Amino acid sequence: MSLESRIKSAIRDVPDFPKEGILFKDVTTLLLHPELSNQVLDALAECYRDVPLDAVAGIESRGFLFGNALALRLGKPFVMIRKAGKLPADKISHSYELEYGRATIEMHCDAVSPGQRVLIHDDLLATGGSAEAAAQLIRDAGGDVAGFSFLVELGFLGGRSRLQAIHSEIRSLAVY
Repeated sequence: MSLESRIKSAIRDVPDFPKEGILFKDVTTLLLHPELSNQVLDALAECYRDVPLDAVAGIESRGFLFGNALALRLGKPFVMIRKAGKLPADKISHSYELEYGRATIEMHCDAVSPGQRVLIHDDLLATGGSAEAAAQLIRDAGGDVAGFSFLVELGFLGGRSRLQAIHSEIRSLAVY
């Protein structure tokens, strides 16, 4: 069985979450399988071993799950991109539309240095709004987006095309 098939079989579908009509892909069930989680991390690290990166940024909260471990495997710093009100020091913010509402994310002002090449990681690519907002934070800090990394992509929502305007390096381990 392929890694993509194993990932898909480990992810739980939750209908009508966070609102009616949304079929939520719950990656937390993948974390119940340590061997598979290690294989996911190995595959992510292999994807980016030869890509010039200075840091990996993860989007709260599920982007932290593999994002930090990926940064450690690659020997790079990890940048936390958090929901509004969660960071204690000076920060920059960006608000954006979700497929089911509006959100604001933040990053510490000193998390990214000018010219740093930052890979943005999250658990799931849907419409691309969260990743696009994270890219804006990286750029606002003077950094360069080095690409996007996802465990899962909902291809039918078109998020990839939205992100390609920012960077063509977009990788997903499983696509629905």
